[in-house]
Amino acid sequence: QVQLVESGGGLVQAGGSLRLSCAVSGNRFSIGRMGWYRQAPGKQRDLIAAITSGGSTNYDDSVKGRFTISRDNAKNTVFLQMNSLKPEDTAVYYCHAKEGDYSIGWYDYWGQGTQVTVSS
Repeated sequence: QVQLVESGGGLVQAGGSLRLSCAVSGNRFSIGRMGWYRQAPGKQRDLIAAITSGGSTNYDDSVKGRFTISRDNAKNTVFLQMNSLKPEDTAVYYCHAKEGDYSIGWYDYWGQGTQVTVSS
């Protein structure tokens, strides 16, 4: 049973920083792309940052230059460093990971979500 456990959310003032972590456990196959999504009240869940097992990254324009995604492949952990936070960054942040390989396919797993609240 693959589990994703997130940590690091909380309340911060505008301009502040937070670092989210997400550790994957229970996987039998390789962990491929990992990413962070967020969902604000009344809105859809959107991808904001992703990273491949080789370290290639991509970001949504709304966080580019402020957020940095990284990963520790040996520990199957992904991080999201969030700087210069704005009130509009307030949302529940979800970790996502793909497990598998190109012969068996890829399966999607989600963390439980962690609340990030940025006060003005």
